[in-house]
Amino acid sequence: MLVIGIAGGTGSGKTTVVNQILNELPADEVTVISQDSYYKKTVDLSYKERTKINFDHPKAIDFDLLVANLKALKKGDIIEQPIYSFVTHNRTEDVHVTHPKKVIIVEGILIFNNPELRDLFDIKIFVHASTDERLIRRVRRDIAERGRDINEVLARYQDTLKPMHQQFIEPTKNFADIIIPNDRYNTVAIDIVRTVINERL
Repeated sequence: MLVIGIAGGTGSGKTTVVNQILNELPADEVTVISQDSYYKKTVDLSYKERTKINFDHPKAIDFDLLVANLKALKKGDIIEQPIYSFVTHNRTEDVHVTHPKKVIIVEGILIFNNPELRDLFDIKIFVHASTDERLIRRVRRDIAERGRDINEVLARYQDTLKPMHQQFIEPTKNFADIIIPNDRYNTVAIDIVRTVINERL
């Protein structure tokens, strides 16, 4: 089994890179685990209280469960990934049954912050994009997919996303084996990743 960690700031294009890698592999040989599924349960909080959670701080992530699930997959066990709702800011009652595959991709902004999780990755990729590009992508996504309004998105970006990126995300670039500049379609970087994957498999 090959475990690939893909990190980078919000709106950096991690999903695009993940999809480019997926396109290079047979569907039955790869599975994706998203850090976003592992935000901690907040059933004890009201909706208003949940909206004030700093979701870009490592404390918001249930790293213990994520590490346990990834270790289970590496042992060949089937896991139940939690499913998180960005509309209610809470986990749902549903789970995503996930089977071990030849390639496991773990993606998320904070996945290189946890040393135990980081040590489970065979390849660490950091996707880099300019601040302006990331903000534009975040605004478009949150309005279209998460039901936010423009003022809410910009306030969250200014108050939490930007400082958290500078404190917790940008520094983890130093842990990466490969850094992909994603302000444009980067075929060379994806070719390198594909070659490494093929060699490992």
